[in-house]
Amino acid sequence: MPRTSISPRLAFTAAVSVGALCLSVLPAAATATPAQIATSRTNGVAYLKSLQAADGSYAGPGLSNEWAFSALASAGTAAVDVAPGGDTTKNARSVYRSLLATAAWPSATPVVTDFERAALNAYAAGIDPARVSASRNLIGEIYSYWQTAEPGYFGPSANFNGTVFAALALGGARTQTGAQRIPQSLRDALVTRIRANQHNDGGWNYGKAEGDPGQLGSASDIDMTGAAMAALCVSGVANTDTDIARAKAFLKSKLVPTSGAFNAMFGVNTDSNGWAVSGLNACGVNPQTGDFLTSAGKTPVDFLISQQFNPGGGFKYLPSDTTPSAYASIDGLRAVAGGGFTAAPPVPATGGAPRWVAQSAFTTGTATKLALTVDDGSGSPKVCSVAFTPTGTTATLGSVLDSAVAGATPAGCASGVTPSSGTGTLTALNGRANSGQGTWKVSVDGAAFTGAARGSVINVGDTVALRWGV
Repeated sequence: MPRTSISPRLAFTAAVSVGALCLSVLPAAATATPAQIATSRTNGVAYLKSLQAADGSYAGPGLSNEWAFSALASAGTAAVDVAPGGDTTKNARSVYRSLLATAAWPSATPVVTDFERAALNAYAAGIDPARVSASRNLIGEIYSYWQTAEPGYFGPSANFNGTVFAALALGGARTQTGAQRIPQSLRDALVTRIRANQHNDGGWNYGKAEGDPGQLGSASDIDMTGAAMAALCVSGVANTDTDIARAKAFLKSKLVPTSGAFNAMFGVNTDSNGWAVSGLNACGVNPQTGDFLTSAGKTPVDFLISQQFNPGGGFKYLPSDTTPSAYASIDGLRAVAGGGFTAAPPVPATGGAPRWVAQSAFTTGTATKLALTVDDGSGSPKVCSVAFTPTGTTATLGSVLDSAVAGATPAGCASGVTPSSGTGTLTALNGRANSGQGTWKVSVDGAAFTGAARGSVINVGDTVALRWGV
């Protein structure tokens, strides 16, 4: 996929972080004060609210402003509280959920980034991405793009951005209780590929570099470096890791001392700065101190605030621009507010509105998808999306495995299920039988692995992980 299809200016932003910057503890050395940041946040939210259509939507055909959900969440505003003219029947969350549940969404020829974008924004809006509706499971959709021939990549490996945003969506969009829903074996596979694509200068770019000395030696991109370092951190990599340190050094080398901006491939601009700051935020790295406080006393946050029109609240894309840009305003607000690349939704201010909305049970006869990983201990998990039509409001592990054998994407995720019927203990799968202390165990939505049985209950949207071992 070309850069323009994922550029923050055109289609791909996300929001908030695992290590989001806390405004109350910004050091005195920071040149953008907590009060300045609070004002930027307040005015930025007001501008993003002005982008809402009369029908309550932010998203629609072609390019859209749905990434506003990420910035709103990072700034402490719940999507359900955003409604045109105060008409709560058209609140942004409900309208977005209805769009995602539509059978024709996203298009007749979807790509993996469609579902990654949706998972990140649904999560920030307070929609469980695995339980959008009886038929829509965004996590299951992402799993279908796993590359069996190149484990760890999602979507064509040449479009490396799809793998980075798979890590951000799968690792960042947690369960409603805050649990990591995907198994560590899958997170590790993603981390391995992201590390392998890090350029010699310490950053990343949108295309694949792994195995290509020419690409590895080419110049990195500010935007993608922010996204890739965030992807590593939400996948469990510590911010003291060598590769994170290399990424920080790359970003530092691109700082403009007099403004705090990053000198990106397309020159100094708000979107690139926003992505870089969001990457730092996601890794718990303060973008206003240490390496990111320039000799002139400027920081990347200073630059972003200087790009904002006040009191209107919108951000301009280039310093020379005289009008705000929707995408720049989304990227700028998200970063200034401390956002990384997805956010748990804020508690709504609207009375009676729940923090989360989600499909609560299977609908009999309504086809859906489930996300499945099978790890036989050989070092690389099998990952797939299982096409599944339930016969009741709950299902069993046995019925899910039977469906995986019949129709998984990619194929070959599950075979040789023993026993082949009933509800008893799973004794063999994919040619690996229980032996001594090595047995098949199951985890659902990141819960502890326990003994796997065909009769184990599976609910709508569950992310299912099977693992052989002690």
